[in-house]
Amino acid sequence: MVIQDADLEALPLPTKRVIEVLGFVDEDDVDPLLYARPYWVGAHGPGAQKPYALLVEALARSSRLAVCKVALRSRERLSVLRPRNGILVLHTLHWPEEIRDPGDLSSPAPTTDRELEIAELLMTEMAGVDITELHDDYAQALNLLVDTLAAGRTAAPPLEPKPPVDLMAALEESVRDARRARAEHRS
Repeated sequence: MVIQDADLEALPLPTKRVIEVLGFVDEDDVDPLLYARPYWVGAHGPGAQKPYALLVEALARSSRLAVCKVALRSRERLSVLRPRNGILVLHTLHWPEEIRDPGDLSSPAPTTDRELEIAELLMTEMAGVDITELHDDYAQALNLLVDTLAAGRTAAPPLEPKPPVDLMAALEESVRDARRARAEHRS
């Protein structure tokens, strides 16, 4: 038996053409591990404008998320709606059973107060990353490789990995570098 597109269209899913809101939760109640993809959501038709605006504003004021189900790409997905700059964003979620238990990946290595102080100092010195200025180095390198091979040239040899270094020395050097860079940026 072969399932046809018409058979799939006939599935009795209430989420096939609408976002079904199941309830509301605080933003902190959704584990970030569950988040998958964001989609912008707009009101469909004149009759939806007022309910849309009310939902956006109510979610923004309450710091809550609307837990939903929606059918996307032939699959029902768990999702949440959240406001962002006056627009609803639908974040699809992984179903909780899709997240595997990682087992115990924690490190048994002890840390000292001095190491923690330096690590926290480094975090303070490196605060304020502008994510909008970052880019995908891997994609850029891959495009360069494709262009190089397409032009009939040979690809550059891979970079050798650096040997491991002393963590404390690396942290102290990173703090010095971050302070130097911040001082140069201010000048």
